[in-house]
Amino acid sequence: MKPSVKTALTIILLVAVALVSYSLGLRQGAAPAPVPAAPSQPAAGTPDGAPPAATVATTPPAPTAADRELFEKAAALRADGKLADARDIFRALLAKLTPANTAGEAQKTLVEDTQKALGELNIKLLFTLASAPEKVEYVIQPGDSLARIAKQYATTIEVIQKANSLGASPIQPAQRLRVMPTKFATTVSKSANTLLLADDGKFFKIYRVGTGEHSMTPIGSFKITERIPHPAWWKEGQTIPYGTKENILGTHWLALDIPHYGIHGTWQPETVGQQSSAGCIRLTNEDVEELFTILPVGTPVEIKD
Repeated sequence: MKPSVKTALTIILLVAVALVSYSLGLRQGAAPAPVPAAPSQPAAGTPDGAPPAATVATTPPAPTAADRELFEKAAALRADGKLADARDIFRALLAKLTPANTAGEAQKTLVEDTQKALGELNIKLLFTLASAPEKVEYVIQPGDSLARIAKQYATTIEVIQKANSLGASPIQPAQRLRVMPTKFATTVSKSANTLLLADDGKFFKIYRVGTGEHSMTPIGSFKITERIPHPAWWKEGQTIPYGTKENILGTHWLALDIPHYGIHGTWQPETVGQQSSAGCIRLTNEDVEELFTILPVGTPVEIKD
């Protein structure tokens, strides 16, 4: 082969190789296949990256028309003498309503009206022969005493006498009594100056009270240990008789199982609802007389801030 031909073939071969290499280079340099983007991270403190929720002011719930209808229905039953039925509806309504300390003004009024109506109704059921499912017909046996019967049903002699119009008359064998078994407990709120009376965990009545100045009323769980009508007052080692203006205890005293503290009346009713006592729990004389009649020795008394 002539050198010129050989040279030409070599050049052609080199050009062909160059073209093949160039073609392969284009394929290798092509744009890569797209890769799914990494999911973006949610903004801190917001679910799924959603914008922070706007703060919405909550409006205390107002009583509904159905709530008012329940109240009126219970009031109508009470007026018709169906006291136990009225009580059940008042209880259901009170359980349904928002507590007065968190309610709006309208609902707070309905709560307070319901508490007042239910408290008065409960007292009437307790102090009269009015029928109620829990009341017991008791036939007096030979050797019975009111003290024994009262202890059996966790009530007081005074309640049995009042409910059955006994007065001071002695009881007789075969005589019938109507007795309401009770399981009373009280809760005193120092901040609200209230005493909540419950019967077996159910609202019975609420009372305004006075508590200790500078938070002197102790907090804790106590019990009534003694019931004294027309109490004398011991001050600085001296006895101040009942009825003298220096005796501040009012008409009745319910001693607690903590020395020198108790529930009592007052000759200064304007101080009830305030924190102005020396540490005891004070009520008006009318209210403490009612509690004295109702609460037996051993009744729990819970005092809270």
